[in-house]
Amino acid sequence: MNPPQHRYNGARSMIILHDRYLRGFVDTWRRGKEASLTLPETTDPSYASMQSLLRHVLRAARGYMVWMCEMLELPDPAIEATPGDADVEAAAEAYLDHLAQSWSTPLAGVDAACFEDREYRARWGTQFSIDAMMEHAVMHPIRHEYQLRRLLDAPPS
Repeated sequence: MNPPQHRYNGARSMIILHDRYLRGFVDTWRRGKEASLTLPETTDPSYASMQSLLRHVLRAARGYMVWMCEMLELPDPAIEATPGDADVEAAAEAYLDHLAQSWSTPLAGVDAACFEDREYRARWGTQFSIDAMMEHAVMHPIRHEYQLRRLLDAPPS
């Protein structure tokens, strides 16, 4: 991935890292799927199945950029809806490419100061600067990949 130059190079760096770690999560997810990994039981619908976990991570990636554009009053980045649980596995590679393309330019013209000058309320209620939301977006697939790696490496019970 090679997004265009941005006024704030920190945004460009986060975009590259987001793509790298999102793809890393999907690779680990595929290993888990091939190993017939079962997720721990929970009432959280994002963990109801391996497909719902994959959809959760991809849907969040879409949501972060949509939210940042809304908060900065930028045009809608026109990121397609995330495929449903039944289709997400087959569509994952194409959707990753779509996300990478969709993330590459919306923030290019935003001045560096706008990334830290104020905080906005996220959809789940927490206050974030745009820079902090970008960092959160990068960490989200890392956290889920770590969870999957721990489950893959756990001894059989």
